[in-house]
Amino acid sequence: MRAVIDCNVSTVIRYSTVEAAGVTVLSITVSWVASGRPRMRWHLQQGRQIIPKSVTPTRIAENFEIFDFELTQDELGRIDALESGVRGGPEPEEVTLETFGNDIAEA
Repeated sequence: MRAVIDCNVSTVIRYSTVEAAGVTVLSITVSWVASGRPRMRWHLQQGRQIIPKSVTPTRIAENFEIFDFELTQDELGRIDALESGVRGGPEPEEVTLETFGNDIAEA
């Protein structure tokens, strides 16, 4: 089973779980919290470090807005429950130039 987390913007907090074709989708809709901020907040509250990637100044500023809200223990538990123990991609040692490689044109 594979898990996908979908975070959107709305005016209320809603949870829904849908299972189809072996994929469980947990949707957390939180007011005034957009994009990947609930996911980043989950990592912080789990004691992990995060390095969000962004080149847009407004998005960089938005990424700092993860400190003005907290996920509840119930919200953390719902996300934690998605852990299946199965890697979502290939094993790192399988990622080689021969199996996934594309030539990179010289600049």
